[in-house]
Amino acid sequence: MEEKLTTSELAVYLAEVFPQSTVEVEASGAGFARVRQAVGDAELRPGGTVSGPVMMATADTATYAALLASIGRTPLAVTTNLTIHFMRKPTADRDVVAEARLLKLGRQLAVAEVRITSEGSEALVAHATVTYSIPPQPA
Repeated sequence: MEEKLTTSELAVYLAEVFPQSTVEVEASGAGFARVRQAVGDAELRPGGTVSGPVMMATADTATYAALLASIGRTPLAVTTNLTIHFMRKPTADRDVVAEARLLKLGRQLAVAEVRITSEGSEALVAHATVTYSIPPQPA
């Protein structure tokens, strides 16, 4: 696998196509991406923990970034499955960090594993597997 988009190119592209997102790409390479979601009041649920939908969106964005780093700009690559396991309560006053690694990159599907932690801790707060459908590429 070779890198098709750099970290800065990914950040610019994701800001263009998802201007509403606050997830930031920190690092990427062929088959890998690390993203950060800032945590504030809007990301918390009752009980003072980061909401599940925020962690799911962070996992999905990390996977999309890892995929695009490997195949280039592919707007119609879409999530077909996302399974997440919430392991422990994230720290409410720290950012959420997600690292995605592609386990398989085929012509039509990509499968990734995503590890989600609170900033400054190595303990998993969630673990996800994500599958993306890749549209046919022009010949």
